[in-house]
Order: sequence, then structure tokens, then C-alpha cells
Amino acid sequence: MNETIGFIFIAIGVSFDFFGCLGLVRFPDIYNRLHSSIKCVTLGTSSILLGLFFYKGLTPAGFKALLCVLFLVLTAPVSAHVLARSAHKQGVKLWDKSVCDKYEEDK
Repeated sequence: MNETIGFIFIAIGVSFDFFGCLGLVRFPDIYNRLHSSIKCVTLGTSSILLGLFFYKGLTPAGFKALLCVLFLVLTAPVSAHVLARSAHKQGVKLWDKSVCDKYEEDK
């Protein structure tokens, strides 16, 4: 039963990672690309690691997978924010059809 749940989580994670990579290729500017890739890859990779935890069980590999999920959930959004903020400070322009620029409003 745990193996089946693990495979389901892994399949969901791979699909989220695929859509994150697709957004990385398809979206027009760095800010949209960061949004797509970080949201999808965080959820997708966390889902893959949770699937590994269910598949392996309460083994050292399972605990390492849970620690990686915790690390990924804490660091990926912060790194995306830092990248977006530094790109904005360096003058990387938004897409022409962008509606709002919250970083510009903060100045």
C-alpha cells in the first residue's frame, strides 16, 4: 500500500516539475519564469521526495527525504525572491503587458 502511495506522489511530482519546466520555457520575462518554476518545482520536488518517503518507509533514506522537503520548502521561495529583487534592482524590465510592479511602488 505504501509503495502505491509513493508512486502516486512521485507521478504527481513529475507532472508538476514538467509544468514548471514548461513555464520556464514559455513565459515572457524573468519574473513570470521565476514564479512558474519555483512554485511548480517546489511542489513537484517535494511531492517526489514525499513519495520516496512513503516508498522507503521509516529508514534513513526516508528521513533524509523529509529533511530535504523541509529544506526545499524553506529555501526555494526565499531564493526566488532574492533573484527577482536583484533582477529588478539591476534594471531588468518587466514584460510589456505586465499590469503592476510592486517593487517600483516600494521605492
